[in-house]
Amino acid sequence: MTADSSRSDRSVGGRLRARGSLAGALFTVTLLAVPMAVLPGEDLTIVSLWGFLNATGSAGGIGGSGGVGGYPVWRYFLDQPRAFSSLPPSIRAWPLAIGFHLLAAGSALSGVALGREDRRVTGGLLALAAGASLWVSVGLALRFGVGTTVGLLTVVPVGALATAAVAVAAYGRDLRGIVEA
Repeated sequence: MTADSSRSDRSVGGRLRARGSLAGALFTVTLLAVPMAVLPGEDLTIVSLWGFLNATGSAGGIGGSGGVGGYPVWRYFLDQPRAFSSLPPSIRAWPLAIGFHLLAAGSALSGVALGREDRRVTGGLLALAAGASLWVSVGLALRFGVGTTVGLLTVVPVGALATAAVAVAAYGRDLRGIVEA
C-alpha cells in the first residue's frame, strides 16, 4: 500500500466518521424536543423535558370549547410547597433527565464543532438520559393507575424509547467497545 492510498483511506474514513458524528449530533439535539411521556385520553397530556402541555378535549375551556395549556418544569419545582427531597423519586429524576440530555447534546455538538468527541461519553449520557426519562414515565404511570382499571398504555414512554434508539443506532458501536474492552 502506498502512502497516497493510505492517506486516501484515512480521509474517506474521516469523512464517514464526520457524517456519523453530524447525524448523531442532529439526532441527539432533536431529542431535546421529544416528549418524555404522553398520557393519551380525552385530556391529552404531553410531559416534555421542559414541562407539561395539556390539550383539553372537553367543553370545560373558555367559551365552552377545549383548550391548550402549558406548565414549565421550572415553575413546577418553584411552586412546590414541599422540599425537593420529599417529592416522589420519579419527579426528582426529572432534572437528571434534563441534565443528561443537555450534556449529551453538548458533547455531540462539541464533537461536530471541534472535531473531537468521545462518542462513548455521548452514548453513555444518552443511556443515562433514557433511564432517567423512563424513571419519570414509570412514576407517572404508577400515579395514573397503570395495571389497575386504566390499562397498560396509560403513559407512553416516548422519550425513553427514542433516546435509547438514538443511543443504540448512533453510538452503539462505541458503547459496545466499552463492554468488550
